[in-house]
Amino acid sequence: MQQQNNNDTQKAMNKNHGGHELFDLQEVLNCSISAMDQFMIFRQYAQDQELLNLIDKQYQFMQSQYNLTAECFKTGQEPSQKTSTYLIKEVTPTVYGIKQSSPKKPIQSLADVNDAGVCGFMQGIVKKHASLLTTSALEATNPVVRRVLASQVQNFIEMSYELFLYQNKNAYYQVAQLNDTDMQQILNAFLPTAETPQMPEPNKDTALH
Repeated sequence: MQQQNNNDTQKAMNKNHGGHELFDLQEVLNCSISAMDQFMIFRQYAQDQELLNLIDKQYQFMQSQYNLTAECFKTGQEPSQKTSTYLIKEVTPTVYGIKQSSPKKPIQSLADVNDAGVCGFMQGIVKKHASLLTTSALEATNPVVRRVLASQVQNFIEMSYELFLYQNKNAYYQVAQLNDTDMQQILNAFLPTAETPQMPEPNKDTALH
């Protein structure tokens, strides 16, 4: 009888997912696998040691997040490992301004793959996954799965920022700026609100009962 109750409880937890959520999580986990597979492929083309370290660091973090997501998705319970926080070891100042560089074009052979391309591919994957996690978390009905997905969004934002800093430092990702006059005009275009708004009373004739 006890075993039957445990089985019934386990089945109930496993069914604690909406249909839309099942498809979203299937996509999240498949995309996680694809991201890790691509990072592994990219590694053989990276030359810079710092970029190699980034590949390894971000791969290991994605692997840990994949494991706990798959676990809570399957069981409907808190995963055995807590979601961790992704930390950037060194935040370098952003370099602003556009320097003249060679025009870009698609590579003509695998011999053309370089560090600039590799970190660009990585950036695209991480950004896509951050967006997928966000939309999937908004649709998740299981409270544990929702929290696990939501907690990863900020981490993937940090991973993307870390890649941006590497790209910017090496002039792979240049940041244009407006002139001082235009920048100040936009910065000063909004004011904080300190007053208590006068909220309208509900229309009793049209209010739903």
